[in-house]
Amino acid sequence: MYSREIDGQILTIAPSGWTYDNTFVLYDKESITLWYPERKGLKGIQGKYFGRMLLKISSEDIPWGKWQKKFPESKILK
Repeated sequence: MYSREIDGQILTIAPSGWTYDNTFVLYDKESITLWYPERKGLKGIQGKYFGRMLLKISSEDIPWGKWQKKFPESKILK
């Protein structure tokens, strides 16, 4: 999971349809910057935010049952 905020702006991140070195490249809809995942986060590889980083955010991947016990008011959108 990555931060979507840069220079006070919230970016909308989406798949670009491109791959590099067998890894999906993302882009943001606001500046059309291409983002490539690296160890510390997403690195701008082309566009307005070239060379800048969207840092990783800590997260956990847990089964729905455990999530529901921890957050019983959660709902699934269909």
